[in-house]
Amino acid sequence: MSQVLHTPPPTTVTAPADDDLAALAARHGLTVSGARPTLSDYLRQLWARRHFISAFSTAKLTAQYSQAKLGQVWQVMNPLLNAAVYFFIFGMLLGTKKGVPDYIPFLVTGVFIWTFTQSSIMAGTRAISGNLGLVRALHFPRAALPISFCLQQLQQLLFSMAALVVILLCFGVPIAASWLLAVPALVLQFTFNAGVSMIMARLGAKTPDIAQLMPFVLRTWMYVSGVMWSIDNLLGKHNDLPSWVGPALQANPAAVYIDLMRFALIDSFHAGQLPPHVWLIATGWALLAGVGGFIYFWKAEETYGRG
Repeated sequence: MSQVLHTPPPTTVTAPADDDLAALAARHGLTVSGARPTLSDYLRQLWARRHFISAFSTAKLTAQYSQAKLGQVWQVMNPLLNAAVYFFIFGMLLGTKKGVPDYIPFLVTGVFIWTFTQSSIMAGTRAISGNLGLVRALHFPRAALPISFCLQQLQQLLFSMAALVVILLCFGVPIAASWLLAVPALVLQFTFNAGVSMIMARLGAKTPDIAQLMPFVLRTWMYVSGVMWSIDNLLGKHNDLPSWVGPALQANPAAVYIDLMRFALIDSFHAGQLPPHVWLIATGWALLAGVGGFIYFWKAEETYGRG
């Protein structure tokens, strides 16, 4: 008689449920790699790496002109040369210096303060996309990168401010107690710059081509921010402008921080040339960009360096 062989039925392996995996991970203290921390934890992590942020920004600043023969002198020469070009084109050829007392201090202050915002935003746009090796190799809060680049630009501005003080004194602008107002103005501007840089860092991480577009956007922004000309004079000469143009020009954040610095440093730039409630406007822009930009950047924390 032939024997009939019976094979046992195949066993079915049931994958553990998600709840079981979550419980197993919690029991052994495991967390999702690269998961976005809570906002409070993110802030604590960022504060814990404050020394890294400071050292990284200083190292980038030192290395910026390391290959140039004049070295760090270019930190002051670049904005000064820009100011000289703008003085020739706008001040002399286009006549924007007419009706503006202390035009050279007025112009140099505007160029230096604008350069701080422009450079911070451009560096922030490439903060993630230009440092993918660092982002993928190390675990740290990614907001440290755009903030460190803004801190680098602040350090560079402080070098330029030393030259600005010399220019002010050479053109007869006296030292005054109002110069102390430059400190809160710079703090507000730094907060604004850092917030916009974080917004652009997230956008630039997703679409690197934005970095190619930003120079044109920033150049347009510069031309409407009163860097080379007086907004107050323009509004006084052109009464036929639409009613919204004046408030829009005066509330422009770049113009607000430039005019605050001019008011602090140049005695001929008086309070009547500032928009109403200027400190409130400057604080509002700083909080809107700083807090909003930080949260916007944090929400995409787990996506940086992937793909």
